[in-house]
Amino acid sequence: MVKPHFTILLVFIILSCSSDDSFVSPIDNGGNNGGNNGGNNGGGSTIDIGSGDVTRGATPCESGMAAIYPCDGYDLVFHMNLGSLGAGSGNDIWGWTDTENSREYALIGLNNGTAFVDITDASNPIYVGKMPTATDNSTWRDVKVYNNHAFVVSEAPDHGMQIFDLTRLRNVQNPPQVLTADARYTGIGNAHNIVINEEMGYAYPVGTARNDAFNGGVHFVSIQSPTSPSGVGGYGGNGYTHDAQVITYQGPDPDYTGQEIFVGANENQIAIVDITDKSNPVGISTLSYTNVGYTHQGWFTEDHRYFILGDELDEPDFGFNSRTLIFDFSDLDNPTLHTTYLGPTGAIDHNGYVLGDEFFLANYSAGLRVLDISDIENANISEKAFFDTLPANNTAGFDGVWSVYPFFESGKIIISDTVGGLFVIQKSN
Repeated sequence: MVKPHFTILLVFIILSCSSDDSFVSPIDNGGNNGGNNGGNNGGGSTIDIGSGDVTRGATPCESGMAAIYPCDGYDLVFHMNLGSLGAGSGNDIWGWTDTENSREYALIGLNNGTAFVDITDASNPIYVGKMPTATDNSTWRDVKVYNNHAFVVSEAPDHGMQIFDLTRLRNVQNPPQVLTADARYTGIGNAHNIVINEEMGYAYPVGTARNDAFNGGVHFVSIQSPTSPSGVGGYGGNGYTHDAQVITYQGPDPDYTGQEIFVGANENQIAIVDITDKSNPVGISTLSYTNVGYTHQGWFTEDHRYFILGDELDEPDFGFNSRTLIFDFSDLDNPTLHTTYLGPTGAIDHNGYVLGDEFFLANYSAGLRVLDISDIENANISEKAFFDTLPANNTAGFDGVWSVYPFFESGKIIISDTVGGLFVIQKSN
């Protein structure tokens, strides 16, 4: 999330002083049964863990409403508000499935830490616990998963990257509990986001301090041994990166088959970089588009041909309805704008993810919108479903759905709402 332009500048100036510019740094290894691992409780302040009470249980979508929530095609499984999670605001969300027992967990970023909720039993979700922030509270926190470990970064000063062994969630007694990190990587200070390429075993913190070794671009961190991460380089040739996706490319451009490709949302442009050789990353191309507000986040289609991008400030800046830009990446050296989709409301678009022929868009005040991209080749994009977690309005503001995770085998979709907390939904029968 970003704020209007003058606020962005102020925030970035303040945060730019909060991390050092080295990429190899000591690892703080904490015990998994005690200790706060280098300041996990935010400097000793009292931890508000919350109760884990369910705010609203299963509610079908009938006649366009699930209780107070406008909907189409999705039922509410349950809602757990911020009070139940002991937090003042929500941000990112990701998921983890325990391969040993197939239990599904929501990993929810909060202003004061990261919450872990077992959503397997829809009628009896279990708030297992919270890992407090490593330093200060922050509006911005991001979490991803690799090899049964969660990796958490934040814009909080000197936060670094917390690492938590998710298999510990199997054995938590009397939940919810305060949970401690297993390790903390301090080769970065603040970071806006973290990207992981699970195929290669690398984490990529982005949006770090603008005056660091990589200009706030991307740091390369080996996490093949998850609790012993090591910095191996980075790239800042295109400046600050707000968010990114990294893939092992299997798309239509034969020049890059099998290469590790980084696509950065770099404020006013998209940056495409070959980062296969961590000691020698190579810029491939950059591109922009008309009416740039703030180039925010994007995701590849599963065939790696198209890249679907959201600009976070074009709606308030230019008065568009929610605008989604689709780029043709058939030739990574010469990507082109393929088509543009405008949604039914003026709400700001935030994070979006592809699963099959659907695009799951976190659309702030308009909730979750699900787009049909089955005929994307012919530039036919349409909305097929939605669930609006903020029924008060659909205006261009920053309250509402921050992010969504649609990748559980069960079909459950987890949603993080900045003011509403955790929502879990599922397709209507």
